[in-house]
Amino acid sequence: MAIALGTYVGRYEIVSLIGAGGMGEVYRAKDPKLGRDVAIKVLPEAFSADAERLRRFEQEAQAAGTLNHPNILSIYDVATHDGSLYVVSELLEGETLRERMNGAALPPRKAIDHALQIAHGLAAAHEKGIVHRDLKPENLFITKDGRVKILDFGLAKLIEPKNESAAQTDVPTRIVHTNPGAVMGTAGYMSPEQVRGRSVDHRSDIFSFGTVLYEMLSGNRAFKGESAVEALNAILKEDPPDLSTTNSMIAPALERVVRHCMEKSPEERFQSARDLAFALEAVSGFSSSQTFATDVVPPPSVRQKSRERLAWIIAGAMLLGLLAALPFAVSYFRRAPVEANVIRFPVSLPDNVKFVADVEMHNLSISPDGQRLAFVAESEGQKMLWVRSLNALAAQSLPGTEGAISPFWSPDSRYLAFFAEGKLKKIEAAGGSLQTVCNMPTEAEAVGTWGHDGTILFTIGVVTGRISSQGIYRVSAGGGVPTLLIKTAEGAFNYWVHFLPDGRHFLFFARNEKDEDSGIHVGSIDSAETKLLLQTRSRVEYTPPGYLLYVRDSTLLAQEFDADNLRLTGEPFPVIERLYFFDKTGWAEFSVSENGTLAHMNNIWTTQLVWFDRGGREMERIGAPGEHYDLSLSPDGQKVVMATTDKQTGSGDLWIHDIARDTRTRFTVGSSDDGKAIWSPDGRRLAFFSCCESGKSTLRIKESSDTTSSGGSPFQSGFHGPTDWSSDGRFIIYRENQPTTQGDLWVLPLFGEQKAFPFLQTQFEENGARFSPDGRWIAFISNESGRDEIYVTRFDQPGEKWRVSTAGGISPRWRRDGKELFYIAADKKLMSVSVKSAATFEASAPTALFKIDTIIEGDYEAAGDGQRFLVNSIVAGAQSLPFTVVLNWTKDLKR
Repeated sequence: MAIALGTYVGRYEIVSLIGAGGMGEVYRAKDPKLGRDVAIKVLPEAFSADAERLRRFEQEAQAAGTLNHPNILSIYDVATHDGSLYVVSELLEGETLRERMNGAALPPRKAIDHALQIAHGLAAAHEKGIVHRDLKPENLFITKDGRVKILDFGLAKLIEPKNESAAQTDVPTRIVHTNPGAVMGTAGYMSPEQVRGRSVDHRSDIFSFGTVLYEMLSGNRAFKGESAVEALNAILKEDPPDLSTTNSMIAPALERVVRHCMEKSPEERFQSARDLAFALEAVSGFSSSQTFATDVVPPPSVRQKSRERLAWIIAGAMLLGLLAALPFAVSYFRRAPVEANVIRFPVSLPDNVKFVADVEMHNLSISPDGQRLAFVAESEGQKMLWVRSLNALAAQSLPGTEGAISPFWSPDSRYLAFFAEGKLKKIEAAGGSLQTVCNMPTEAEAVGTWGHDGTILFTIGVVTGRISSQGIYRVSAGGGVPTLLIKTAEGAFNYWVHFLPDGRHFLFFARNEKDEDSGIHVGSIDSAETKLLLQTRSRVEYTPPGYLLYVRDSTLLAQEFDADNLRLTGEPFPVIERLYFFDKTGWAEFSVSENGTLAHMNNIWTTQLVWFDRGGREMERIGAPGEHYDLSLSPDGQKVVMATTDKQTGSGDLWIHDIARDTRTRFTVGSSDDGKAIWSPDGRRLAFFSCCESGKSTLRIKESSDTTSSGGSPFQSGFHGPTDWSSDGRFIIYRENQPTTQGDLWVLPLFGEQKAFPFLQTQFEENGARFSPDGRWIAFISNESGRDEIYVTRFDQPGEKWRVSTAGGISPRWRRDGKELFYIAADKKLMSVSVKSAATFEASAPTALFKIDTIIEGDYEAAGDGQRFLVNSIVAGAQSLPFTVVLNWTKDLKR
């Protein structure tokens, strides 16, 4: 029975029936949470009791749900409705390949374009051990923008150990037409091993692929029959007619590729879908990067590969290309060269996905061939790697890269390396198996670079809260134990390492106690000696034909560089102005390819201070939009101190906004980076983090009315930032990073000797500590469960603790009377917990109030009565276009 329109299946509202088939009904539905239309496939009620159908349905969802590729239908959700299983997927607009062909051949160029996309989708599935086993035109969908999507993994299953004697009882033999003389459907696309009932692997899909490509090129089925038996016999014993008999435009080299797919023996076919795609590119004259899309497409790079089993294909293609080119050669070389222009275009992110910008990480990286952009982004509270092909309309996340930071590419643009969970890992950019390269010497921020000889260099960043690093490490990309190549001097900072083309020398930014020794250095994997190239505080990248890119005064500069003699020449030229950077660490988000493609981060920090009530309704906007972060509300609720970014230096400055008068006053001055301010209980003073003029971070305290001095400093240390000031004014609690115990909580007494002492020091990460109003309890964040959660412990006896959050939590805030505690859950919802404290601590189950959307996690404050919340909200559209891509950027230098 069809589901009535307007019915809710889970959270999805049914809009219309799209179609029905043997495996279920498909509906169009609205997803109110994400504001998009989706497709829902529901197993018919009449079949709900059929265990085999249910198994196949679950199999489809599980198989497709593990895949994340632009040429495979995306699965969003799997659940049950009234006892029936359903799968929620992306809603496609377009037509199936069967409908597109409509009994006729496609133009060869279009057929190859479709075939390349199918091959890439199959390669992604096969690398995860998934075989489709029912590839046919009905299961291939062409969207309105020309993208091919592989549908219906209902017959897919994980590859099992080979057993030639095993019977395969679920061979797909569904008949499209059952009348005598009709062409058979699925049976005409099966591999010989499927027909024989033998076990199958990914090469079975390659055979089916060949039959589909044959049909696209000829307009005819490869294997026909008056009955199912005849069609199956044709697959086992016959070869389809030559393509040249039906389409004279088919090149012999292309026909050989099709024939190679349809070899009767799996051992004689292409051995991988990736090899198949490479062969198609070799004979087609254009690469897979030339699929049709609305984005600007950069010039394709020549892919250098050596595969012996494809040698005859490549040789044939080259011979044909030379013969075909002879009549045009003379006229071609007489033509004037076409001048390539500089082209700039923004790159968008999927809905509800935010780029992660961090001054200690490099989270944006373009592939050396200039075809793909990799970046770290957050969705549903989870950071992971995303890849955007520049000829595609959307980015795709890479499953298995949760928690990733600092991605960097292999020289052949095939792999992405990144850091996560205290390890250096790598993964194929098209999606595939995840490999661990090595364990990190310590779990801290890191960046890396991959050389042409398979050597990876990486540097480990800020340790114990001061600007320092352990040094530059070396490890093989194939795996191993990292060795220390260059040890960093005490108080110094070696970071942002980048290989030069020879694979032996590399660039890095070094900051030393002496400014004259700080800047961009060059080193070698063959020696511990380094030399200073340029005095500037910036990360650096090299790009052919011979430039270094670095930042000075918020401007990205290019300067000619002789990579053979390791010296700079000429004067620097401006490339991008007003680029965000942080001169204390040298951070700036830009990346350049080997073929003249540049990517850089746009302004993503625009925020607005907004008061919300407990229901999430906007009450009042405070001040104008700006680049604010690290909010702290004064005890009387009349003022808010916040950090803003100085666009010239990239450093943070503190400003105080008077809410009643709607005026803003600068609180800190100078070149230091200031932030994480907290108010004294009487509102007369502010304690804040300041970095790093002396090479170490500093806790400073000064009167809130003092807008000229830098403030007093109780101590300098490996200091991260103050998080709260006790209501009696006697203690400040703060976080300190340690190389062995990660983030710890320390307390600074503001009386007596003012000697700081550790409050919570464990093997886990603690942060965000807040005193209860009566000073008896500390609410804090810990990741001891595997993710951030909110806990409460006694201030005088920090042993026993109580967990408050149930599904992740950050940013705890107390109500003024101590009877309620707020925090942000993993799904970004503001949660409320009722609190009772006597001899022990008691808390109710958390209740969701509303969702908070901020650039800096948990950047909000609660009013004293708990009825209003000041949120540093993202201005609409601020994160929608985070990157700009520049093609042929060097042309501007010549002008």
